[in-house]
Amino acid sequence: MLIDVDDPHDPRLAAFRLAERGLTSRAAKRDDAGAGLFLAEGDLVVERALAAGCRPHLALADGARLPAVAAHLAETTDVYVGGAAMRRHATGLGTPQPVIALFHRPPRPAALDLARAARRLVVVEGVDNPANIGGIVRNAAGLGWDALLLDHTSADPLHRRSLRVAMGTAFALPHARTRDLLGVLRALGGVDLLALTPDPAAGDIAEVAATADPARPRALLIGSERSGLTADVLATATAVRIPMTAEVDSLNAAAATAIACFALR
Repeated sequence: MLIDVDDPHDPRLAAFRLAERGLTSRAAKRDDAGAGLFLAEGDLVVERALAAGCRPHLALADGARLPAVAAHLAETTDVYVGGAAMRRHATGLGTPQPVIALFHRPPRPAALDLARAARRLVVVEGVDNPANIGGIVRNAAGLGWDALLLDHTSADPLHRRSLRVAMGTAFALPHARTRDLLGVLRALGGVDLLALTPDPAAGDIAEVAATADPARPRALLIGSERSGLTADVLATATAVRIPMTAEVDSLNAAAATAIACFALR
């Protein structure tokens, strides 16, 4: 149903002002069954969430130029509509999107099940910046990788900033989270584990790609920009590096992922 709203302080719009912790708790993020909400911003991200089967909860849209996806949302949920000033004040966004929507978080696969099913898996440890996670998701999805596995300290692929950077491609890349990343990696058999590191002793990624068996499943491991992969996780894998000039030792996690996903796909 389309509902006209003029007052940005209308209590029915309160959910659109919630911070990430208001939308979903830490406990909810750990729940593989799906719990809490996530916020999708912009018609493309909202369209991709709907196409992936995510269940809408509420939406807020431009009443003057109603996006087609907002009309589609209105068939199953309430869509509040109004002018730019109202939507800007209601959401706290400097530039209001034509449509934003709250969705129920979907269920996700168990970590080991996802890892065993993927032939090209991206594994992330300690990457806590949502923008970096969004970039990693977009790179992996765009370059044909199958899935994303995150440790419990990494940022959420369904965080609003992650989704915005990934342009909604998180819905095309299945993901799972685990508090026992090391255990999952050790349980994988017949998978080539390749860990990104700036260590000059690591193998050149181009040489590793040229000699690796393309028929074998492959997992690319990426760590925090500050400290890299933990020693135990790094020890499970073959270390690979992206050759750099002498003045720069490493790349942003998302940029490095793009190069590595292309080289190793």
